[in-house]
Amino acid sequence: MPLDTSTYSLALLRLDGRRWNELRNIHAQISTQAAADGSSYLEMGNTKVLCTVTGPAEGRRSGQRGGKDNEAKVEVEIGFAGFSGLERRRRKNDKRTSEMQHTLETAYASLLLTHLYPHSTITLNIYILSQDGSLLAACINAATLALIDAGVPMTDYLVACTAASSATSSDSDNSDPLLDLNNLEEQELPFLTVGTLGRSDRVSVLLMESRVRMERVEGMLAVGIDGCKRMREILDGVVKEYGKRFS
Repeated sequence: MPLDTSTYSLALLRLDGRRWNELRNIHAQISTQAAADGSSYLEMGNTKVLCTVTGPAEGRRSGQRGGKDNEAKVEVEIGFAGFSGLERRRRKNDKRTSEMQHTLETAYASLLLTHLYPHSTITLNIYILSQDGSLLAACINAATLALIDAGVPMTDYLVACTAASSATSSDSDNSDPLLDLNNLEEQELPFLTVGTLGRSDRVSVLLMESRVRMERVEGMLAVGIDGCKRMREILDGVVKEYGKRFS
């Protein structure tokens, strides 16, 4: 069933009742897996992600070394529960999954202070329990919390959000940007995923796979960066609330 976007500018509400700049309900926990060095659980609407961190530690294979130039190597493995989405198939070697893993590895390799752990490996295992849009953003946010729980030093929070253009017609000038997309919106609208560092506007991750007019990208990016700042405050609150247990 096609997504009807004609009512956005009239009712100012989306199909799930949110306004254009509203985040979905965010629920997050850290230190959810006692056996892992660091772990987290994150819900962004109906997208649910579990992340565990192992390391820094020596390579799992005999004789395996860490990253080059005496730095730690960051590895990411993403798995999908069979009930996580409509497609009930194995996605371990799926192209999109490999791209997500590469994006996360590249982002965190520059964010983490890997030079403090030469010849070692930091492994992030991300398990997708439910898919309802903004999957890459949810993986990034969950991974950041898990790395904080593991005590791996980093320069700042890496947080992510999605943003889209609501105009489906290439000739339409009325294109209100939307924040934090669900699955139905992602299927019908051009969108991007943006990840920023902390409270700044410094973009560390930017991924866009759909075609959109150039003049709309600036508005989408501005809304996405603003959403990242709000997401950062939410994640920071989760970390501080957990820290109160030890004060």
